[in-house]
Amino acid sequence: MARSAVIDRPGVAPRINDATAPLRHRGTTLVRVLAAALNPLDISIAAGLVPTARHEKPYVPGIEAVGEVVESDVFEPGQIVYGECHPSPTRPGCFATHVVLEDQALLRLPEKLDPVAAVAVGNSGVAAFLPLIGVAALQPNEAVLILGATGTVGRLAVQVAREHDAGYIVAVGRNEEALARVRELGADAAIPLRSGEAQGELVRRLQRAGPAADVILDGLGGDPLNAAMHACAPLARIVNIGNSAGEQVNFAATLLRSRQLTIKGFASFLTPLAVKRPALEWMWSGLLDGNIHVDTRARPLEELPVAWTERPSVAQPKTVIVP
Repeated sequence: MARSAVIDRPGVAPRINDATAPLRHRGTTLVRVLAAALNPLDISIAAGLVPTARHEKPYVPGIEAVGEVVESDVFEPGQIVYGECHPSPTRPGCFATHVVLEDQALLRLPEKLDPVAAVAVGNSGVAAFLPLIGVAALQPNEAVLILGATGTVGRLAVQVAREHDAGYIVAVGRNEEALARVRELGADAAIPLRSGEAQGELVRRLQRAGPAADVILDGLGGDPLNAAMHACAPLARIVNIGNSAGEQVNFAATLLRSRQLTIKGFASFLTPLAVKRPALEWMWSGLLDGNIHVDTRARPLEELPVAWTERPSVAQPKTVIVP
């Protein structure tokens, strides 16, 4: 008997449901799920906070998984693959014992790669790698500032910058214990955010932390991004991937012109797998070589409702569901 998680309506936690194994059709592959990452995006979609993916009817959540091929026209049975999907009431997601995924949404996984680690650096690894290397085009010896460095994406971003020979890496986050871990992973300096701190003081602390940033990876938005824009180098490239510190950023237009800043946004959810593939393969190679590290916590499918509502601190390991 197959099992799956089900979101009954926006804003509620999932329940675990008995189900029949899904049936595939031409152009799809039936996969037995080995590991599925719990991402903030999964929770945002379920809460109805993503306008393009709001579902009023019950659906199976889960945007990515690693699993074993059961039946396919393209992949051999037993092959271990990484896959992603856009869950909906008509397209069940990956928090299940089995899932049917589009053939074009699957990649073969390298041999001997741990499924839990592989899926943990999937969506998170892409959100760390592509903004820095693809969008901002980070160059050797450039200074990097990572806003929101204590979560899985931020920790991976520090390692991406380090492995691409960044000259200096400054990590910013709220949890000082987690910042200590980020230092272990390669950050040259760590700046804790302080509640109620005036923007000018944060700007001064950023300026004292090291060279002015040539590249900013921003997962916070709000006041921290505003401060970083005042402390960065001329011609800096800024890529926003989140806004946990605030959706609105208020700055003077003259700041953009006087520093000739470039600001872009990146959303892994809207990026085709073909574009993500180099980032994923780089991450997986780094895991196998021991150059990339990801902290994970594997939990059975039955514990997904608890994990969903815990809203773990960014300092904690990445939660991966193992059906």
